[in-house]
Amino acid sequence: MCDEKKAVRDEKSWIGSKVHSEHMALRTEGTDATAESDGRGGSWFSVGPVNLFSISPLFGAGTSSHLNIPPPSVSRTEIVFTGEKEQLAQAVARIKKIYEEKKKKTTTIAVEVKKSQHKYVIGPKGNSLQEILERTGVSVEIPPSDSASEMVILRGEPEKLGQALTEVYAKANSFTVSSVSAPSWLHRFIIGKKGQNLAKITQQMPKVHIEFTEGEDRITLEGPTEDLSVAQEQIESMVKDLVNRMDYVEISIDHRFHRHLIGKSGANINRIKDQYKVSVRIPPDSEKSNLIRIEGDPQGVQQAKRELLELASRMENERTKDLIIEQRFHRTIIGQKGERIREIRDKFPEVIINFPDPAQKRDIVQLRGPKNEVEKCTKYMQKMVADLVENSYSISVPIFKQFHKNIIGKGGANIKKIREESNTKIDLPSENSNSKTIIITGKRANCEAARSRILSIQKDLANIAEVEVSIPAKLHNSLIGTKGRLIRAIMEECGGVHIHFPVEGSGSNTVVIRGPSSDVEKARKQLLHLAEEKQTKSFTVDIRAKPEYHKFLIGKGGGKIRKVRDSTGARIIFPAAEDKDQDLITIIGKEDAVQEVQRELEALIQNLDNVVEDSMLVDPKHHRHFVIRRGQVLREIAEEYGGVMVSFPRSGTQSDKVTLKGAKDCVEAAKKRIQEIIEDLEAQVTVECSIPQRFHRSVMGPKGSRIQQITRDYNVQIKFPDREENPVPSTEPAVQENGEEAGEGREAEPGSPRRCDIIVISGRKERCEAAKEALEALVPVTIEVEVPFDLHRYVIGQKGSGIGKMMDESEVNIHVPAPERQSDVIAITGLAANLDRAKARLLERVKELQAEQEDRALRSFKLSITVDPKYHPKIIRRKGAVITQIRLEHDVNIQFPDKDDGSQPQDQITITGYEKNTEAARNAILKIVGELEQMVSEDVPLDHRVHARIIGARGKAIRKIMDEFKVDIRFPQTGAPDPNCVTVTGLPENVEEAIDHILNLEEEYLADVVDSEALQGYLKPPVHEESKAPSKGFVVRDAPWTASSSEKAPDMSSSEEFPSFGAQVAPKTLPWGPKR
Repeated sequence: MCDEKKAVRDEKSWIGSKVHSEHMALRTEGTDATAESDGRGGSWFSVGPVNLFSISPLFGAGTSSHLNIPPPSVSRTEIVFTGEKEQLAQAVARIKKIYEEKKKKTTTIAVEVKKSQHKYVIGPKGNSLQEILERTGVSVEIPPSDSASEMVILRGEPEKLGQALTEVYAKANSFTVSSVSAPSWLHRFIIGKKGQNLAKITQQMPKVHIEFTEGEDRITLEGPTEDLSVAQEQIESMVKDLVNRMDYVEISIDHRFHRHLIGKSGANINRIKDQYKVSVRIPPDSEKSNLIRIEGDPQGVQQAKRELLELASRMENERTKDLIIEQRFHRTIIGQKGERIREIRDKFPEVIINFPDPAQKRDIVQLRGPKNEVEKCTKYMQKMVADLVENSYSISVPIFKQFHKNIIGKGGANIKKIREESNTKIDLPSENSNSKTIIITGKRANCEAARSRILSIQKDLANIAEVEVSIPAKLHNSLIGTKGRLIRAIMEECGGVHIHFPVEGSGSNTVVIRGPSSDVEKARKQLLHLAEEKQTKSFTVDIRAKPEYHKFLIGKGGGKIRKVRDSTGARIIFPAAEDKDQDLITIIGKEDAVQEVQRELEALIQNLDNVVEDSMLVDPKHHRHFVIRRGQVLREIAEEYGGVMVSFPRSGTQSDKVTLKGAKDCVEAAKKRIQEIIEDLEAQVTVECSIPQRFHRSVMGPKGSRIQQITRDYNVQIKFPDREENPVPSTEPAVQENGEEAGEGREAEPGSPRRCDIIVISGRKERCEAAKEALEALVPVTIEVEVPFDLHRYVIGQKGSGIGKMMDESEVNIHVPAPERQSDVIAITGLAANLDRAKARLLERVKELQAEQEDRALRSFKLSITVDPKYHPKIIRRKGAVITQIRLEHDVNIQFPDKDDGSQPQDQITITGYEKNTEAARNAILKIVGELEQMVSEDVPLDHRVHARIIGARGKAIRKIMDEFKVDIRFPQTGAPDPNCVTVTGLPENVEEAIDHILNLEEEYLADVVDSEALQGYLKPPVHEESKAPSKGFVVRDAPWTASSSEKAPDMSSSEEFPSFGAQVAPKTLPWGPKR
């Protein structure tokens, strides 16, 4: 049977391979007509259930014949036989016989079965139909699923049709479909989280299928009748429980507020869900729907509804404001990792601040929140922006490149100090940059202060001159030129001087030129000459030339341009590297001169445009020099000579022909330059320069800058030896260099240099010799300077600041011996050119320190005077006013004896300072003492009741009296034996006048005191002595209830017992006015 099935599947391929076999087809019309209509009947009926009908007897055993019966899904009416001729004939006869028998016995009936039950009749994968066919021999034909027909056809023997029909109905009714009413909003609660609730039902009754339809208030159940009824009961019970304990509500809130209700990362809505145990369904933004649905516990639903509506109401009352802030400030306002914006949000928690996406490059910052809070936040942010704008003022300070390191200072000390003290941001160009400009950013006044300090450092370090030139302000823009091209050309031509024009609109005519003296004078003359031309009549012409021609037109070192200006007076300005239009050349000057220069340049440019090709012979041994380092020499020739192309023959060929292609003049100039290089190579020699290896790093300079400069200046090649890591100690005496022993080396002839010390210089002999001298000049030399040991710590300065500054300024290393050695020798190491300057600076500092030392000795003179201790407070006076004045006036220190130190004489005052000043201070003190000795003290009886009035608030009144009469008035302290005794001290006449004055005040004030006391007598009851006795508590005497029963209680209506004094009794006043 497996072979037969395989034959059916592989029908086409099998026929293709058996080309010699016979082939026969049989059309079975009767049964296949049914197969065509329903896709099932014919094949099944002929073959039998699941191909159980065996066809092997048709062909006999051991044959390779095959039978192909089409499956029900194929609309074909043919059965194909393949095999030997005789066997085929037997098989066909056998099939026909079966077909005829079936045709005679079978009949057909049609019954209606609900469309929804067809699937139960078919069964999974058609299993039910197979079962019916197997048990009854009847085929059941079901209409296609896309047909509306409910008719089911049964085909078979009459006696079997009844049994088959019974089975069809049984299978159709084996499953039931039912529905349960349930609000659609409860469906997800019935399903449960991750389907947990439904899983309990389906695990118990796996044949039951439960279906939820979105938007419908019912649940469909499908399955075996018994299981279905149980599942339906459980679901109905679940629905009833949920309806009783759950509720929902729908509220309308403008969809614009939905994202604010949700909050950042759902913070707000999640809090509401967790707090009230509800589910909140907010429609997506794309729907633009206002409807929000809340589901859950009835109480929680109402609370969540109330809070959401309150939030929405608050948002409706909120204000949205667009604040325009330049995008360049956004990052600063947000701060690093959002620190600053977090502070603002904490300060205004109800305001939502939205910055635009940086990619959008928009300036609008949106604020949203309660109106008052938004206004406050707006003012706060506007003030912040105003501060940023104020602090973003920027000025550029051109400083010569060689002084940048001095401005930075050791470890950045100088620049850090300037930044902190001026409260500015200072940006210096990188070391590899050609820019000389330092950018200062901050408040305008602070930027100007920082600029002045930086310029003063430059001025102190070099011979920098500064000249002011008066040029009418109306000419400034024309002198500066388009994008500063004209003024930049003058600055570059005059050695890189700095020319500073006043701010536009200031009205100032002063232009400042700063730089080396000779260059400043040169720039001044050119600037004045150009201004004169501009005032008379200036003419400008623009011409164009390829950028590669520019260097050729300028000439080596600007020689050609200078020659043109000297002969015609016109100025030619070439574009700078940052200019967009690199072809544009501008000629400025008088009209006739400009036209002459224009003609010359145009003719020259025209010649350059005429490309020619030429060749020259170069010995192959020199080829490598031109092509090494990726053809650097050839690139330099091309740049200098109008982009001429130089082609050397390929390596390995012995050709000496070199081809040049470019403008005729450029080609000729390039040939000449190549010939010069060859002559240099022919004349090249190698010179050895012996410098101890320990100095090589210093000679090279930072990143090899010094060697690179020598290489450029002298056009030579310099090669340093490999470093010797572990030198072998020499057995010969060490060579003395700069007064120091050469502690490293290997065995060599006495006096011969070591290999690791030899620097090789290659080039022309005279250039090599000059380069050798330049290298030797870079070898650090050490000199010793005698400086007294006691001054060393002052030379070093606080935390090494003094000596650090000296080393930075002089570019040397200064070594101060350790304190324990107590040596007077300080060693200075550096370039010979810098040593004299460093030594002079050190000796100058020593002179300053010695002068300070001598000054300290003079200031240490001490003088003691004897003064009675009772006068000490008079000399010091209140808050030390008098003694401080003496100290400041005479620049001395005055020390009074310590009262608590019994070992010190209490009458000695010590004065320290210059001898002359101490004597002057002594005289001032003795003068005060003399005046004090002439003074008299008188006691005045002054009624203690007026003391406070005479003293006044905080002693103001008594101080005024003492200043007016130049006396000292002392009042008795609390608890003094005589509280009325007041002491007045001063000169006799002053004392008398002061006493008269205070006695007059006493008389005046005493009258007021007497009147006041008399008034108090009326206001207060007299205090009796018994009242001062200790209280015995609350005692009730002669109360009515303590009286004997014989006494009669007073009659309140009796005028005798309660007489009236005739006065009208005032009505009682209430707290809030009279009762109405």
